[in-house]
Amino acid sequence: MGGAALASSPMTRVRSSLLLLISAAALFLAACDGDELVATTGPVADVVTSLPPVTTTSTTTTTTTTTTTLPPTYDLNIVVTGPDGAGLAEATATVGSNQAVSDTSGSLAFSAIDPGTIELARFGWLPASVEWDGADTDLEIALEPRVVRALRVSSYAAADREQFDALLDLAANSTVNSLVFDTKDESSYVLYESDSEFAATVGAVNPMYDPTELLEAAKEQGLYTITRVVTFEDSRWTKAIPEHKLAGNWIDPTIKEAWEYPLQLAVEACEIGFDEIQFDYVRFPAGKTAAVAQARRPLTQEERVSAISDFLTEAKSRLHPLGCALSADIFAIVLSAPDDQGIGQRPEDVSAVVDAVSPMIYPSHYSDGWLGFPQPNDHPGPVVANALDDGIPRLSAGTAMRPWLQAFYYNASQVLAGIEEAEERGVGWILWNAGGNYAESWLPQAEG
Repeated sequence: MGGAALASSPMTRVRSSLLLLISAAALFLAACDGDELVATTGPVADVVTSLPPVTTTSTTTTTTTTTTTLPPTYDLNIVVTGPDGAGLAEATATVGSNQAVSDTSGSLAFSAIDPGTIELARFGWLPASVEWDGADTDLEIALEPRVVRALRVSSYAAADREQFDALLDLAANSTVNSLVFDTKDESSYVLYESDSEFAATVGAVNPMYDPTELLEAAKEQGLYTITRVVTFEDSRWTKAIPEHKLAGNWIDPTIKEAWEYPLQLAVEACEIGFDEIQFDYVRFPAGKTAAVAQARRPLTQEERVSAISDFLTEAKSRLHPLGCALSADIFAIVLSAPDDQGIGQRPEDVSAVVDAVSPMIYPSHYSDGWLGFPQPNDHPGPVVANALDDGIPRLSAGTAMRPWLQAFYYNASQVLAGIEEAEERGVGWILWNAGGNYAESWLPQAEG
């Protein structure tokens, strides 16, 4: 047999054919089994992947190639408006994992995104959802303002579950859709258990209610929840930290270090679950205390206004990322005055920062002779109407006007007179009663 070549037997040829078939089958299965890995016996295969893919596969004796066709993407331009057609700034649009925020004209844009559901949100406004198939790449979407009709829950009402449940019943049988609680009130006390070390240090924690329990009950009824933080008037604080004191029981709003306490309470309240944080007494003192304050720290109007606006801007930067809206209470007189009345509040400046402005329109607080009335307290409707008509045009676009209305010293017709003026102008309202006591006859009744 020396150097003679071995001839292949029939069995050898069969085995070779079987091996070739097995190899080809393995290559085909590998190409179909994964989106990212393709086995080849020749040059590297070209692979393009996408979800959801449209895939075609071709196989030769040397190469397997898998090609995936991507679904089409689209550009999208949106203008977000209010009911009046005016553009809304700071509205957030979400499409899938993509987000954009509207500019001052209400405009925002996406590039190369998949069709899907457009979710729109803006603090102080009701959210909206729109299905988009990609056919129209220029959309105008209108949002509706959140019109709050609220009762204030006093510390006494919050502490008495029977009284609180009575407020829930009032809301269920009327147009009331919101409740305003107190985190820290005029007493300088924080009214529930708090993790604030500062509050504990100054002895300010006085638990009167469990916010988690009451929030759960309110939200089960679909109520929007706001909590009030009394800010720069605090008798316990001024005694404990006299270097923060401006005059009387007032903290100096120009001391940025002093901002931390109310801001921490606000953040904590947001994390507890309140929908909105409302700063009250977020101003410089008025009356005789104002003269003492000005003598101790002479400030220009612009310095006062800047201090209040800067504080609210800092609050906004902390609360919006947590999902809470921001509002501020202001003196009603500044709606009709050209200046800040010495307290650092002008409607234009406050409304440029917050989501809602709540002037305290209490006719009993107006001086005799206001609007030509010997006693303005006897004319709730005209006083509320005048204040709103003066103030609404001065607010920044997109910021809600939501007045506090007097629900003390009044009968049902007088309370309803103020509410009717607010409703006529399309704005919300909050009723103030120190004890948290309200009569069903004071409230507009729910339809049906």
